[in-house]
Amino acid sequence: MATLFDARSLPPLARYERLFPSLSGPPTPPSRSGPGRPGFSRNALLRAHVCRALRRIPRLTDLAFELTHNVSILAPLGLDPLRSTPGVQRLSAFLHDTPNAVLQDIHHPLVRRLIERGAIQPGVLVIDSCPIPVAVRQNNLKTGPRANRFDKTQPPKGDPDAGLGVRIHYPSPTSKKITYLRGCRNHAVSDAESETSLTEIPLPANASEVPQAIPLLRAAVTAYHLTPSAVLGDAEYDAEDILRFVVEELHAKPYIAANPRNKQTGHFRQAQDHILCLADLPMRHKGRMTSQGITYIQYVCPLHYSLEQRQRHLFCPAQHPQCLSQKGGNALLRQTPTIRTQIACGSEDFRLHYHQRTAAERVFSRLLALAMQEPAVTGLQAMKNYCTIAHIAACLVAVVAHEEGHADKLRFVRSFVPNFLTPKK
Repeated sequence: MATLFDARSLPPLARYERLFPSLSGPPTPPSRSGPGRPGFSRNALLRAHVCRALRRIPRLTDLAFELTHNVSILAPLGLDPLRSTPGVQRLSAFLHDTPNAVLQDIHHPLVRRLIERGAIQPGVLVIDSCPIPVAVRQNNLKTGPRANRFDKTQPPKGDPDAGLGVRIHYPSPTSKKITYLRGCRNHAVSDAESETSLTEIPLPANASEVPQAIPLLRAAVTAYHLTPSAVLGDAEYDAEDILRFVVEELHAKPYIAANPRNKQTGHFRQAQDHILCLADLPMRHKGRMTSQGITYIQYVCPLHYSLEQRQRHLFCPAQHPQCLSQKGGNALLRQTPTIRTQIACGSEDFRLHYHQRTAAERVFSRLLALAMQEPAVTGLQAMKNYCTIAHIAACLVAVVAHEEGHADKLRFVRSFVPNFLTPKK
């Protein structure tokens, strides 16, 4: 076929020709010799998705259109301009079929390169998570009111893997607004100073933050041989095992806010050798109990467990709300020393260090700017890869910015490629 010019002679797009050589993609499978359409290099598909994230292309159809009509970008991506470009099915199949561990093995070397070259020096780690809604009708409030919109026993038909989670918004410093969503939650450990994500894992939105904290922190410390001096986190991570892990295994200071839900209720008071309920009646000692390695002495309502008190009072004198619906009030006096007493939450040192926790919010803000807030795919496996590629794109910009002499542009994920990345002359 005769052409007016050789497409292979087109100069590559200047702002991408220095970007992708720093990205080592997954192994390319051998080319097929049998019937069927020829496959595309998985390295090229990965670069196409990184390009989608950096250019904030919302949908895979828009990415396929860009690859078809922007010939100059094909050479930096590793695609042949004289061949057909990947369609939506190929781009979607890459997200659904690629194991997330493969993409994690791409993200970690980029972070390791930043550490080895002194671009970042992780000393203060911050852990946080971010909810990511998926494109299902349950998240679209315009579909009409439905009683089962957020029924956790009925997963959405558009994405059965989408978990039911919450998203907390603070319209003002004194007010809090909670909304429900269907999707996943991206858990990440980041460096507070450089605001760079070190390790991350996307899970369904109903997955709690507490079980993910220790594996993520251990993975970050092990993968990069870190010795952090402090670990920051909000009140969701106020758990005994997390605090002990930070203090005893990481030998770091936990600057984690106290969770009010972990405090003992004030429905009882201690007077000499007795525990008195709200009605000033001596509560009955029931014994000891151990939960999650913590030992308590349990005291129960005297009206339910003491015949003498039950004969004196027909109803609770203090009108305790659980007197009729349950077996009255319950008091637990903790006997196992808590490590929380070693954390001075009201000190000036705690306030200054805890203020650095907002670095995690800025990390997720940049990731959401890379089209991660409105994912174009469904399914847990595709969502995991979608989020991990956003982390790869942000880390890739930091690596190239440092190597190109723009050490102050490590966090310029939206403007570095078009404005600062130029080919060397």
